[in-house]
Amino acid sequence: MRSFLLMGVIYSTLAIAPVQFDREKVFRVKLQDEKQASILKNLTQTIELDFWYPDAIHDIAVNMTVDFRVTEKESQTIQSTLEQHKMDYEILINDLQEEIDKQFDVKEEIAGRHSYAKYNDWNKIVSWTEKMVEKHPEMVSRIKIGSTVEDNPLYVLKIGRKDGERKAIFMDCGIHAREWVSPAFCQWFVYQAAKSYGKNKIMTKLLDRMNFYVLPVFNVDGYIWSWTKDRMWRKNRSKNPNSTCIGTDLNRNFDVSWDSSPNTDNPCLSVYRGPAPESEKETKAVTNFIRSHLNSIKAYITFHSYSQMLLFPYGYTIKLPPNHQDLLKVARIATDVLSSRYETRYIYGPIASTIYKTSGSSLDWAYDLGIKHTFAFELRDKGKSGFLLPESRIKPTCKETMLSVKFIAKYILKHTS
Repeated sequence: MRSFLLMGVIYSTLAIAPVQFDREKVFRVKLQDEKQASILKNLTQTIELDFWYPDAIHDIAVNMTVDFRVTEKESQTIQSTLEQHKMDYEILINDLQEEIDKQFDVKEEIAGRHSYAKYNDWNKIVSWTEKMVEKHPEMVSRIKIGSTVEDNPLYVLKIGRKDGERKAIFMDCGIHAREWVSPAFCQWFVYQAAKSYGKNKIMTKLLDRMNFYVLPVFNVDGYIWSWTKDRMWRKNRSKNPNSTCIGTDLNRNFDVSWDSSPNTDNPCLSVYRGPAPESEKETKAVTNFIRSHLNSIKAYITFHSYSQMLLFPYGYTIKLPPNHQDLLKVARIATDVLSSRYETRYIYGPIASTIYKTSGSSLDWAYDLGIKHTFAFELRDKGKSGFLLPESRIKPTCKETMLSVKFIAKYILKHTS
């Protein structure tokens, strides 16, 4: 998901028009051998590619399927090079701006009412958090765990019976700004959990015996920017010392093998790790909250998009964690449960061997902190729409994911101490 270098450059706050993506294309290339991998890597020396999968150029490997975005101007050069070297490719998106406009394909049901079938901007999400507390005061409370570099609040919603200490699961969405279906799921989860208490047997049992801490939007500043200025923005919006490029990848900023990945030290790349571990206000707020609730938090689940995967540690090493077999079993059953609704197929496994090695991730950090059940969902789809999943796919995505999360929660309740 590497950004154009231009995407990192400081934008004037006075009067910047939203970025337009007219006739930009998203290519998918299937790399057959080392020569083809080298050809693609060499292209990045002269053409700026926004990598959608994998995250960055240094993650590219033989036998990998690579998705990337390119400008209209450069798309012909890319296409000619791929054809010249007989490389297997397809164009997933022919006109990115058209696809961006098409994602809003659900009409607002009732004016003024929060919609779980639509993407909601930050102001709507803030109002929603207030309404959830008002509507379910015995079940939902809002905790401000910190603020962002642009002084937006970071709100965690606690769902569960308020009396007594109990096991808990921490969940976050929207650590990468452009992955909009992720915050949509967190909203859906809170709504369904609170609404179904006393009606749905499984959810009632869960909320009677455990708490859920849900951070609906981790990267608030980046999320706002993706709505107002640049739909393809990934990082947060912090300024970087000695650079005109903006933002840190919050999922490279955790204090776990933070500096082990090559090329994450360039502030102009979208996988920039930041100047130091936990340098970002958002990261610090989350880590402080989790540390202060470590006695009760038994699982950590983070939601991303896209590619339909359920991942677990480790990302920074191919070494397997001590409870690998347990994590593998939970992931296998969780993906089976997910597919039971609409037959959506997920793959699962450790990050490093299932996709590629990563450093400084929230998942590995939480695991090494002592939370031995940590999972990352990569939600729909598998690339047809990528980060631009149409609104008409939000509810099906949320419904199937909800089944999977409920299974994981039941497992945590029964099998952790």
